[in-house]
Parts: sequence; C-alpha cells; structure tokens
Amino acid sequence: MSYGIPSAEPSADIPVCPRHPDRPSYVRCQRCGRPACPECQRTAAVGFQCVDCVNEQKRTTPAYRSPYGGALAVGRPLVTFTIIGLCVLVYILQWIVPGDLIFQDFAFANAFAATEPWRMLTAAFLHSQGFLLHIVLNMYTLWIFGQALEPLLGRIRFLAVYLLSAVGGSIGYLLLTPDYPLSGVVGASGAIFGLFGAMLVVQRHRGGDTRQLWILIAINGAIGFFVPNIAWQAHLGGLITGGLAAAAIAYAPRGKNQALLQAGGLVLVAGLLAVVTWFRITAG
Repeated sequence: MSYGIPSAEPSADIPVCPRHPDRPSYVRCQRCGRPACPECQRTAAVGFQCVDCVNEQKRTTPAYRSPYGGALAVGRPLVTFTIIGLCVLVYILQWIVPGDLIFQDFAFANAFAATEPWRMLTAAFLHSQGFLLHIVLNMYTLWIFGQALEPLLGRIRFLAVYLLSAVGGSIGYLLLTPDYPLSGVVGASGAIFGLFGAMLVVQRHRGGDTRQLWILIAINGAIGFFVPNIAWQAHLGGLITGGLAAAAIAYAPRGKNQALLQAGGLVLVAGLLAVVTWFRITAG
C-alpha cells in the first residue's frame, strides 16, 4: 500500500501572497485586491494594503514643502530641541569636567581667530557657569523663535541660519573689539540675535508687522551696553548674519532651482564671513 506525501505547496484554489508564493493569504489589499501575507500587510485607513501599493503611493504623493522650499517640518521642532539639548549637555559637562577644560578648549577669544577658528562656533554651545540665567534665557528664546522659524524655513535651512549666526556673532566680536583680549567669550546670544534678524527678514518678506520685533531687538541690544560682561559686538554680528542668511533663503526666486539658489546664497554669506575674518586677522 502506498501513502501520499502531503505537498508543501498550497493548492491552486488557495490564494497566495505574490511576494511569498509559499504562504496562503486570505487577506486582500484594499487597493489592488491581491492577497497579502502578514509580512506584506500594511495598516490603512480602512483594512490593509499590500507593501507594493504603499510604496507606490509614497512615490506618487508629492512632498509637502515649507513656504521657502524646505521639507515641511511637521511635529516637534527637532533641530531646535537638539540644539537646546546640546547646550544643556555641554553646560553640565562644564561643571563635571575638572579644571575648567571645556571653557579653555572651546571658548572663543580674538587671539584664537587665526589658529583655532572652530572656536567661533563651539563657543555658542557654552554658557557662563556663574550666571544661570545666561543659559536659561538663551534657551527659552531659542525655544520660542525656533518653534516659529523652523517650520517656516525647514529644518536644514533653519540649522544653517543658526550656525552661520553663531559664527557671525564671534566674528562681530572679532571685528568690533579693538584689541585681542585673551578673555573667552561664550554663549548662544549671537546665534539668538541671528534668529531675531532672520525673523525680521521673514516677517517683512511675508508682509507681516515687524514693529514688535524691532522693539524686542532694541531692548535686548541695549542691555549689552548697560549690563557688564555682555558682548554687544556678538549680538550685532549675529543679527546681521542671521538677516543676510534669511534673505538668501526668503528672496531666492521660486522654481526648480530655488534650493540651489538658496544654497548658493548661504555659501556666499559663509564666504563673506571668511573674507571679513581674514582681513581682520591680517590687518592685526
């Protein structure tokens, strides 16, 4: 007597997954109607769709853009929160690392402009340990303006404006300080003023009211002249740099070359900062 061996292959009348023909699949895609095994099912608004239909829909759905061409930053302002997190982390390290090494290695002073130019950026992530409100006020202002600007500009463009403004603040201090003091300059204030300048440009470009911004800039700018140990030069440098960077983004003509023109404008701003720094260093 012979006995039949059951086949591992499903019979012809049993639906199988097109991507995995060895798997019986009784659930069908709500879009194309083909069977889909559990591995190939994706939850849809109604029922399930197969992975092929989901991928096809992603390819054909247009990407939403911010008013200035950046990828629309939906949800939480991730770049803003990341910068705040880095500043808080560095501030904690300033207290933990012995010998004030964080400050000594990353704070900016004019004397380091030629030999250690990266300090122009790293100084924006350090804050005064003797004045807690220094980091608190800076991070609060960054949180307020970041939530407004990051969705408008897009994450990458917002980050570019912030970093350029941070460097521009250090260069402002370099240009407007007559000598080369060895005292270090730290803080995100230059970058924050860059966001002031960026918001001013964006508001003006969008036809919004800028009077309150001017008042805010005037009040914060005046504080630097009346409160000791505040580098008003960095505030002015950041403000101008942020305005120029935002103008390169906001006033780039719309079209398929918009992103390229914006990138070129930001590169020009960075180049201008480099040239100004070089002239200041060579002039002594």
